[in-house]
Amino acid sequence: MKTLIWSLTALLAALWTGFIALVHQLTGWLLSAVDAGALQGAAGTVGGLALPPVPAWLAPWVDTTSIAALQSFVVSLVEWLGAVMPSGDALMAWVGPLLWIGWGLVLVPMLAIAGLLHWLVGRTTAQQGAVRPVSA
Repeated sequence: MKTLIWSLTALLAALWTGFIALVHQLTGWLLSAVDAGALQGAAGTVGGLALPPVPAWLAPWVDTTSIAALQSFVVSLVEWLGAVMPSGDALMAWVGPLLWIGWGLVLVPMLAIAGLLHWLVGRTTAQQGAVRPVSA
């Protein structure tokens, strides 16, 4: 059982690491395509997008004013990023380490849970061995 726990943990850790590596590479590729000053143009594009119509079945749960507020927040965020970091390379210098810090923040609890399960299985096995009567 302990082998299963650690094998599953290793598989999940490998998948998580591969996902973060893929996101890191993809983000680097996308941000390298952003020219200096292109974020300002992107803010105008995002601000000019029309809101899609809300389906009738979703209308009771979706407030269109909050979607518009979210859109204006994204526009102001992109404008701010364009003013602070006009190139994608400068932004990637921050995004890359943040991705890997997030990777570690997920991996540490994953390993802690695996260690706890390992301990619980060992304790349960030891208790079952102690309860069995010895036949002569």
